[in-house]
Amino acid sequence: MTSPMPDELLELVAGKFQMLADVTRLAILRCLMEGEKSVGQVVTETGRGQANVSKHLKLLAESGLVGRRKEGLQVFYRLDDPLVEKLCELVCCTVRDDMKRTISRKSALLRKLGPSA
Repeated sequence: MTSPMPDELLELVAGKFQMLADVTRLAILRCLMEGEKSVGQVVTETGRGQANVSKHLKLLAESGLVGRRKEGLQVFYRLDDPLVEKLCELVCCTVRDDMKRTISRKSALLRKLGPSA
């Protein structure tokens, strides 16, 4: 059995989860799962504004979830935490399974109601 996590460590864990609790940041991470991208590419692929993407990329970089490198005037970002993709995949699978169960239950209820008029 593992020892309990100290509160200070829980705060760090909560900070990582906070980074994942924003739709724009998730869209950016999804984009970066395909590989390293320039800020302009992230803006285009996510459909978000330049200032918004730059703000979120800065937060993601400060949290250690993404890394950055500068090449001339361009800045390129990449996933820097190997667990991000695995964690997103686990959560997506859970959401997908929840949706399937919900659809199954509602379909069963519809069958019980019989044909519609």
